[in-house]
Amino acid sequence: MNSMYFTEEHDFFRQSFKDFLQKEVVPHVNKWEKDGTVERFIWKKFGEMGYFGLNQPEEYGGLGLDLFYTVIFLEELQKINSGGFAANMWAHAYLAMTHLNKEGDDRIKKKYLTPSIDGDKIGCLCISEPFGGSDVAGMRTTAVKKGDTYVINGSKTFITNGIYSDYLVVAAKTDLEDRHKGMSIFIVDRDTKGISSTKLDKLGWRASDTAEIAFDNVVIPTENLMGDEGKGFPYIMQHFALERLIMAINAHARAEYAVDYVINYMSEREAFGKTLDKFQALRHKVAEMASKVDMCREYNYSITKRLNEGVYVVKEASMSKMLSTKMADEVIYDALQLLGGYGYMEEYPLARLLRDSRLGPIGGGTSEILKEIIAKMIIDKKEYKPAT
Repeated sequence: MNSMYFTEEHDFFRQSFKDFLQKEVVPHVNKWEKDGTVERFIWKKFGEMGYFGLNQPEEYGGLGLDLFYTVIFLEELQKINSGGFAANMWAHAYLAMTHLNKEGDDRIKKKYLTPSIDGDKIGCLCISEPFGGSDVAGMRTTAVKKGDTYVINGSKTFITNGIYSDYLVVAAKTDLEDRHKGMSIFIVDRDTKGISSTKLDKLGWRASDTAEIAFDNVVIPTENLMGDEGKGFPYIMQHFALERLIMAINAHARAEYAVDYVINYMSEREAFGKTLDKFQALRHKVAEMASKVDMCREYNYSITKRLNEGVYVVKEASMSKMLSTKMADEVIYDALQLLGGYGYMEEYPLARLLRDSRLGPIGGGTSEILKEIIAKMIIDKKEYKPAT
């Protein structure tokens, strides 16, 4: 691996995590893809190995490691070819748990973050809404304060781990008149009265339980507010940098997996008396694919280094997510083509990989939205600053 970013300890972790995935996850992947459900035991196994606590504080059971351990975690999850399973794991560890760590008080961290690190509790992050999509500021879900409680009404959609999570990190409007500053973040227990979830049927990510969630007069104590009331929007925006970088890393990793698979396939498959890797047109296509992957991967690593050093990389992460996910779709499309008819067969990995990859330019902010965000920064000179 690239010694500019990875140490011997990183390499050791990568190999041990690969071995873990091959032993504990890969034998179950096809079943989970077919059933649309990942069995509960695997979260506990991840927790026991410390994989959910890589970047979490040691005082709550985490390991406090640098972000390149997270890069390895994300890359290797992509290379077992189940985007849905990978999403379950990283949405828990880097969406829900990020808000717990950054906005939760000591009580919330002890009650939710520590068992999340241990794999005893599963979390989901509830931001997107049926009528809002990428327009976070247009949120309609409300949290009205009544005495020492908040009453939540509204709905969320496209929520990963939305069915079998134990708690929900929910964004809701606490000031209905203020489009941006009137939003807050709450922690809500799954078994709270008034919560209902409906599983969504998706093109890809079949192993994940993406859901639509409804809140009907859900009453929670005021102590379940995370951070300051009214600061939910900047909290969300601040963490989007990490989420977009995660999706960019996922993209280059699955594209790398596709290239590696195609190279191996072409070395074994024969046509007209020679293996496919001897045909110039196909060789040059692979050279182009590999070049695209390398360019995105190196950029993503450089952004990771800056984020690890405390730099607010919202522009760079947005650029990376936009281009890396597009690149992955293109590379995987070409990889499937290089397999010919076999690429279209479900027993070969490229069919699933193509379906799973297509979510990349949509989730975590569509490419169209990211283009406008980037345009504001480079043309209008708009500056975004972290909330904390």
